[in-house]
Amino acid sequence: MKNLLNTIKEAVINKKRKEIESLVDEAVEAGIAPDLIINEGLIAAMEVVGEQFAVNDIFVPEMLASALTMKMGLDRVKPLLTSGNQPNRGTVLMGTVKGDMHDIGKNIVNMMLEGAGFKVVDLGVDLTVEALIVEIESLKPDLLGLSALLTTTMPEMERAIREIGEKGLRKNMKIMVGGAPVSKSFAEMIGADGHGADAGEAVALAKELILK
Repeated sequence: MKNLLNTIKEAVINKKRKEIESLVDEAVEAGIAPDLIINEGLIAAMEVVGEQFAVNDIFVPEMLASALTMKMGLDRVKPLLTSGNQPNRGTVLMGTVKGDMHDIGKNIVNMMLEGAGFKVVDLGVDLTVEALIVEIESLKPDLLGLSALLTTTMPEMERAIREIGEKGLRKNMKIMVGGAPVSKSFAEMIGADGHGADAGEAVALAKELILK
């Protein structure tokens, strides 16, 4: 069992998209519990990938390829999880702020959040504050993630956080921000609850914020 889980882990790390589905199917047929496949195979792999990314051993394209491989395996095993076994950490709204069309980093975070047991609702790119507020009022998420890649769109994060607060929508919702130009000090300045420097940090932060 351990060997097969390790093979799944290595397949994700090495971006073997052509093999991952058959490997997951083999693990299921061998009687390995779905939650073990997810936690000790797929998520464990992305933890390694996150560490590689943090020290610049790999870059965004490689990280995305591994995340896509992980998602293929995750989609294969998720329907087999019973409601009792499936982790449910909370609902996360994710979006890239108005004026910014970049979504690769956000998409990686989304996949890793799903793998970690969060329900993710992706609001896409070029997201206006008005549209965001409508979705928050409708879905009542536990956590909001805002992304920006352009320095010119960073003020939209501040505006979103300010107006969400003015609407009284932060009482039961935490806000995290991220993106290449976004720093911890900027996150603190605009009133976010946390900052994820990369996908691995974002997932760890999401877990931390949900528990608060």
